[in-house]
Amino acid sequence: METDNQGRLVLYRLLAWLSPAFPVGAFSFSHGLEAAAEAGAVHNRASLQDWIAAIVAKGAGRIDADILREAYRAARAGDAGALRSANQRGVAFRGTAETRLETTAQGKAFLDTCVAAWPDRFLSGFADDAAAVCYPAAIGAAMARAGVSLEWALTGYLQAMAANLVSAGLRLGTIGQTDGQRIMAALEPIIGAAVAGALTRDRDAFGSAALAVELTSMAHETQYTRLFRS
Repeated sequence: METDNQGRLVLYRLLAWLSPAFPVGAFSFSHGLEAAAEAGAVHNRASLQDWIAAIVAKGAGRIDADILREAYRAARAGDAGALRSANQRGVAFRGTAETRLETTAQGKAFLDTCVAAWPDRFLSGFADDAAAVCYPAAIGAAMARAGVSLEWALTGYLQAMAANLVSAGLRLGTIGQTDGQRIMAALEPIIGAAVAGALTRDRDAFGSAALAVELTSMAHETQYTRLFRS
């Protein structure tokens, strides 16, 4: 019974921390999707689905999964230096100013809220020490401290990333609600493969290959009218 109760508490934190209601401000970012929609590169369900799949598998999703994994392992071992290194790598490895803002704004908001509501000395030290907090590093460290499995943490993070991009597509008028759920259903194997890759990939095989996303992010910086911060 004790083990069952602990499992429920772990699941509760996973759901709470990755809920759209958790105050990280994810709704205000589109990861360049707004510029892609403006240019017509993303204009319907199929194109939005392909765009999100590329981000998850080859773009920020791949980078973030690796950073989350390294931060998770560092926090689980209580290694503040390794966590600092993973976080710095996650902050630095951003193609544009807006994607850097996206990860650091959400990372700080998440970590500040997390340690305020679920106090943890190790996470508080991380928050005090880091000049800028990378969102996946903050998530990975918190999940490790809570006892959430790495596989669950990665799956939840990538699902939340995809869901936020679908939500951005909805607000841009690219798709409707039902098509949004069709996209989420179609992305299940993509996210599953991305998690499997992150669990087995060598640390040195770090990087991304989603140049179109970075180009649209650059274009978004000077876009005349904008709904989103990225």
